[in-house]
Amino acid sequence: MLTTRADALSKVPEITLAFWVTKILATTLGETGGDAVTMSMDLGYLVGTVIFSATFLIAAYFQVSAKSYHPTLYWATIIATTTVGTTMADFADRSLGMGYAGGSTLLLILLSGSFMVWYRAQGKISTSAISSPRTEMFYWVTIMFSQTLGTALGDWMADDAGFGYAGSAVLFGGMLLAIVAAYFWSQVSRTLLFWAAFIITRPLGAVVGDFLDKPVSKGGLELSRYSASVALLVAIAALVYLSTLNSKRAATVALDSDG
Repeated sequence: MLTTRADALSKVPEITLAFWVTKILATTLGETGGDAVTMSMDLGYLVGTVIFSATFLIAAYFQVSAKSYHPTLYWATIIATTTVGTTMADFADRSLGMGYAGGSTLLLILLSGSFMVWYRAQGKISTSAISSPRTEMFYWVTIMFSQTLGTALGDWMADDAGFGYAGSAVLFGGMLLAIVAAYFWSQVSRTLLFWAAFIITRPLGAVVGDFLDKPVSKGGLELSRYSASVALLVAIAALVYLSTLNSKRAATVALDSDG
């Protein structure tokens, strides 16, 4: 899905089906992990946001400072963006009283502004060659805003719009399938489709995460947030490992063929 091979200097992974599955798992982990800290540990949204903001800044620093693509570091940074996105959205929507609609609107404005500044500064927002520190900073700020927006959208659809967790998962899953269809059967910009898919996978993961850990009375399965988070982390690690192994094998075959 949306396959574009990054060039040799790029510090982002190849955009394959494995990438999108890992992304959805990471966003689901962001929801269960964020809720584990703010709710299960009872630290609250503000403290959770401070903790995960610091985690994101540290991960982003090492990611931007790295000279090449490192799968573990990249996905750790993705997970950091989705956990901080969860707590930031919940803090804005609930603690500040903005509500899901207000929080989603504000975050949509911030995300649009991030895209606009990135485009004006560099003339494109393509993710095919994220190699310079400046480009990567735009990339990660945009991702952080998209993850936060996705959390607010997921909560809005599941709670205020009345779709529930399962209904919202079907809704966002349908949107994702529409993007896939546009990729295969239209000439819509691949960059636009990538970012549309990236944004939509976040609320999909958010409602799946809520479905796993919210009380049965509210339509969830009421699973342990800690157990769900560990299971998701293990699944992500396994996918990243297998994807990295497959990429190395493909590179070896290509070298042998050239030889």
